[in-house]
Amino acid sequence: MRAFTEDRLLIATHNAGKLAEMRELLSPFGVTVVGGAEMGLPEPDETEETFVGNARIKAHAAAKATGLPALSDDSGICVDALDGQPGVHTADWAETGNGRDFAMAMERVWSEIQSKAAPAPHGAQFRCTLVLAWPDGHDEVFEGVLPGQVVWPPRGAEGHGYDPVFQPDGHEVTLAEMSSAQKNAISHRGRAVAQLIEGPFASRK
Repeated sequence: MRAFTEDRLLIATHNAGKLAEMRELLSPFGVTVVGGAEMGLPEPDETEETFVGNARIKAHAAAKATGLPALSDDSGICVDALDGQPGVHTADWAETGNGRDFAMAMERVWSEIQSKAAPAPHGAQFRCTLVLAWPDGHDEVFEGVLPGQVVWPPRGAEGHGYDPVFQPDGHEVTLAEMSSAQKNAISHRGRAVAQLIEGPFASRK
């Protein structure tokens, strides 16, 4: 596995919530983190039907455009009763044509679960795939999974996305009812980042 020895890392996202999470998770390692929006990067079309496929598209496009190593994240919620949907289309379910509306997306998830007459608990997983790509085309892949269930109504004002309707296994609160530190300690993204830290970032500890 290739060691990360550079001083700057581009996070290939325009999602402010994801960027803030990654900044916090990587803050101990002496790396200057910049976001895709700060660099004026376009968002490439995500044409794959897997998290790793879309993460690779974003990471390699950003690394090639900037000459910086780039870390991309493709993540989403996979609901058992919906055969793993919305999955890679998690953000698409929030699209309105005028920005993203996650309250609408959470309503859709709950409505579709109800339409299946699925019994509770409504099992689900948050999945995160990280791809760290270098400008020379090399990449490393890290995956994290957080099992839990979809709950209704939404609870909590922290976090972002579908956090208010996701209750992780072993917890009585949703991700949106946790502090950022509590969430990062258990989240799918935190678990994927832990692998990144044990791998390419190990020499920076």
